[in-house]
Amino acid sequence: MIDMPLSDLSFARRRTTRLAPVLGAALALALTPTQPSRAAEEDASGPTRAEAGVSAYLRGVRDRPEALATFFRALPKGADLHNHLSGAATTELLLRIAVENGYCIDRTTLTASAPPCTGNTRPAADTVTDAGFRRQVIRAWSMQDFTPGQGESSHDHFFATFGRFGAVSGLQPGRLLAQVSTSAAKQHQFYLETMLTPAYSAVAALAAKVGYDGDLARLRDKLLADGGMDAVVQQAMSQTDSMLEEFRTAAHCDTDRPEAGCALPVRFISQVSRGGTPDVVFAQMLLGVELARRDPRFVSLNLVQPEDGPVSLADYRLQMRMLNYLRGVYPDVPLTLHAGELVPGLVKPEDLRFHIRDAVLTARTDRIGHGVDIRHEDDYQELLRLMARRHVLVEVPLTSNAQILGVTGPAHPFPLYRRYDVPVALATDDAGVERTDISREYQRAALTYQLDYGVLKDLARTSVEYGFLKGRSLWRDRNGYQVVPECAGDHLGDPTPGKRCAQFLASSAKGAVEWKQEDAFRAFERKFGARAPRTASRTANAPVEGAR
Repeated sequence: MIDMPLSDLSFARRRTTRLAPVLGAALALALTPTQPSRAAEEDASGPTRAEAGVSAYLRGVRDRPEALATFFRALPKGADLHNHLSGAATTELLLRIAVENGYCIDRTTLTASAPPCTGNTRPAADTVTDAGFRRQVIRAWSMQDFTPGQGESSHDHFFATFGRFGAVSGLQPGRLLAQVSTSAAKQHQFYLETMLTPAYSAVAALAAKVGYDGDLARLRDKLLADGGMDAVVQQAMSQTDSMLEEFRTAAHCDTDRPEAGCALPVRFISQVSRGGTPDVVFAQMLLGVELARRDPRFVSLNLVQPEDGPVSLADYRLQMRMLNYLRGVYPDVPLTLHAGELVPGLVKPEDLRFHIRDAVLTARTDRIGHGVDIRHEDDYQELLRLMARRHVLVEVPLTSNAQILGVTGPAHPFPLYRRYDVPVALATDDAGVERTDISREYQRAALTYQLDYGVLKDLARTSVEYGFLKGRSLWRDRNGYQVVPECAGDHLGDPTPGKRCAQFLASSAKGAVEWKQEDAFRAFERKFGARAPRTASRTANAPVEGAR
């Protein structure tokens, strides 16, 4: 399936051929060869002159906050692979939707509810005129100004926010998507995978009707029987059509002034509520893989809700076995899982010993999110080597881990994963709740772990490379980022590549996005690498030393 921007996604099921729009017409149609590459002159021993210049610039502005913020805002930052749609939208947008729809807010709990506003509730519209009330709601619906105490931890406050604004976040998901995708595009990201919960009421009703059966093959057959699951899939697809129509309107995609998010390739990951009963959990998993099999807008599924919840802990191994079974039936559907979002004291010691391992070995996941408790896993060093061999990527949201788990700096396993050559990608998790964005995540990583531009570039490349976007990769060697033969004679990111390269890019959604990012890197390096040292000689097509 060739990729398409969000403005076209609602028609994805009816299209089978299309030139990748992220390239633009010039790139998709360019058939004339460019000048041959200077492959004989390449030197893999160090960065290019431009890369060295950007690293030097970064070192020079580390103590200049405004320049630093500008640098990271402009930096090409690949993809966000760990993003929850309801938590990614800003609290201010959620509150605006509540006001516009006449919703109410409980005076005590600050939880939103549908009108009429009676009893202990007051209109959300009061937040427009009452600044104190507005501040209260924003703090209750996000991590704004939160300090632990008075019986509520950061962990508990974070997860409580979703219940407080939950009645609002599902009202106009297309508006949320417009904001989130446009924010990503404006921050120079080129692909987004966002998590949402499709057709929950319908799938829960089907699960209740069928009941639970410990024979998973038989349970799947029961859910599929008489068109039961098919009806749920159709409902989920129809809801997605409606959401994307709303998105196109909110983002002005059909006007002469479309927002940046209209051109951003986006895919959806189905959320499975891990705190549910086994019948509902399995039914949601089955819906997730069926959607990924039948609707190109969906690519995977993920377990959500606190990993330390009582049901999440009690049923963890059962849920991994469920996924193991489904991976055998749907081998072409990739998998990403929240695993290891735990710390000592949050759960008993034995619960820290196997969650990541079971996600990798039993569920056979392609990626994990968080992975914070890796050092507490049984034989964690062997597990790290296994993850490196299997190329299991870790989605790392540093601000989220700091806020929810209190894990920062050297206590965070980010450098440990990199030391063992486990692929990692920076992510936001719930940027709206956390009051952060992807630019701040890259800045936080660079300053905390003293990363130079070459590492930041590798992180951005890795995030797209391990995304679930269809198509061949631009890289024949993802460890060293060496380009495929079709494009080996072209300068990376050239807007007018040769015939073979243009044909390859038009045939691969992933390759097209990766090529677009390389063009952005060239522009970024011209801007920030002007004072490059004169010692580097490697060209842009050379492999990157120690890339991940």
